[in-house]
Amino acid sequence: MSRFDKQAVLEKMGRTGMVPVFYHKDAQVAKSVVKACYEGGVRAFEFTNRGDFAHEVFAEVVKFAAKECPELAMGVGSVVDPATAALYIQLGACFVVGPLFNPEVARICNRRLVPYTPGCGTISEVGAAQEAGCDLCKVFPGDVLGPKFVKGLMAPMPWSKLMVTGGVEPTKENLEAWFKAGVFCVGMGSKLFPKEVIAAEDWASITAKCKEALTWCNV
Repeated sequence: MSRFDKQAVLEKMGRTGMVPVFYHKDAQVAKSVVKACYEGGVRAFEFTNRGDFAHEVFAEVVKFAAKECPELAMGVGSVVDPATAALYIQLGACFVVGPLFNPEVARICNRRLVPYTPGCGTISEVGAAQEAGCDLCKVFPGDVLGPKFVKGLMAPMPWSKLMVTGGVEPTKENLEAWFKAGVFCVGMGSKLFPKEVIAAEDWASITAKCKEALTWCNV
């Protein structure tokens, strides 16, 4: 069961402005990354459903976060079907993110009042997702659509809450461009977690990078 209700989860995302996106098959590495991000000010973290037994790693990380990162909302990403959504919700996911919009996933999440953030690449997809009860939609892929897409959508649909993923970088120029366009928050993966930093187990570097990036969110 989710540790936080829908309103609390969305508040954490909007207040901080950034949701790290990460996966690792080693639960200990994943725990270390989650803790480093939490110490850097992150309050919502998306664990990517990628690789065999990813749900088992997630289960360990959720239990760890409940003790070591008490204010962190742990969610799951790359969910494309309702069965997977139900599995992760049962394991304690506070929110569900997908690369596409699947109305059946929305039904599963709505039943448990868990935020579902589907990937949308057109204004019509965002509209359809909103009709299905999705409070926050993911603009994906961000590097293809760009800040102008967000700005163009927000003009006729100013009530929209958008999270952009793909092409988001922990730089002042990149983050300010997205927030000035009107995003609610951003999802950031590989740029926040360089392979060499993970390999070196340089957790302090991740904490510092998160702190720096958060200063440029919500401009």
